[in-house]
Amino acid sequence: MAEEKNVYTVRFEPVGVEMEVEEGEIVLHAAFRQGIMLMHGCKEGQCSSCKSILLEGDIDLLKYSTFALPDYERNEDYVLLCRSRAYSDLVVELLTYDDELLLGAMPIQELPATIAAIEELTHDIRRLEIEVEEPFNFRAGHYVDMTLPEYGVTRSYSMANPPSEQTKLEFIIKMYPDGAFSSLLRDKLKPGDPVMIKGPYGTCFRRENSEGAMILVGGGSGMAPLWSILNAHVEQGDLSRPVTFFYGARTQDDLFYLDKITEIAKQLPHFRFVPGLSHLGDNTDWDGERGFIHTVVDRFFKEEGLGAPEMEVYTCGPPPMIDALLPVLQLNRVSEERIHMDKFTTSPEALRNDR
Repeated sequence: MAEEKNVYTVRFEPVGVEMEVEEGEIVLHAAFRQGIMLMHGCKEGQCSSCKSILLEGDIDLLKYSTFALPDYERNEDYVLLCRSRAYSDLVVELLTYDDELLLGAMPIQELPATIAAIEELTHDIRRLEIEVEEPFNFRAGHYVDMTLPEYGVTRSYSMANPPSEQTKLEFIIKMYPDGAFSSLLRDKLKPGDPVMIKGPYGTCFRRENSEGAMILVGGGSGMAPLWSILNAHVEQGDLSRPVTFFYGARTQDDLFYLDKITEIAKQLPHFRFVPGLSHLGDNTDWDGERGFIHTVVDRFFKEEGLGAPEMEVYTCGPPPMIDALLPVLQLNRVSEERIHMDKFTTSPEALRNDR
């Protein structure tokens, strides 16, 4: 007979929310299990989204990146909830949280699925479509942990389709030369192969019934959650809300879905797609925006007066892109509460290194 584990109480301040955690259980996992929406990103100690302060109690921290939690912060009782195993009652101060969403997490589902299609979008971007055996509920912008049972590989990927499509899920995946998942996707996986998905996860999801101009900023496979958010917005039928989609790529060959974006522009009268290319050199064929995407956004904000506290921004992509973008948004008066971001961790030591 399995030995019963002690059960402890975790209290989150300043919100006063309490939950239970089993001895040795990771605090973030306990929150998922009980429908509590704590801020999170990579779930592997790489991104710092769940960084908090341990006010009382005993924990054991699993391995994490010192970029996410520097030693000087750890010495001041900062912790990462995705790496914290509980061994007593805890009191934790949340550094970032959303009052309205805290107790509104969607139930975590774990479902079998089958690969339906693999499509090459660019030289290093693939579209993966899977069929799920029963409806999978999520919000536009959410992601799942996807496992290949035959190979024992798990990675995190954002859905690219809107939530109205619950049994066929679409993913936009960047290929890495040594990526454990992406190399299999490139060389071995085929329609009919089994996968498992678990989720949904993430806090960079579409806020329904929100107002003000919507800005989408992405790069690489950051297209996926933004594509889901954009298509969910189209389905809602709000034709009055201005939407600007900034997308950063290296060259023209790295752009895709241009025909689909043209169709969306026909449906939304106040929609603009603004690609920015960073590695054109002396190429004179491109008459669009040049430079890294955060500089393109800054230029548009300054020239057109886009920045405003009521504006809502969704940004997804590699950490350097988002880190460069945040000061631009702040300087242009975008309210911090209306900036929703998802950093796609790609550091070599990350277990989910090819998201």
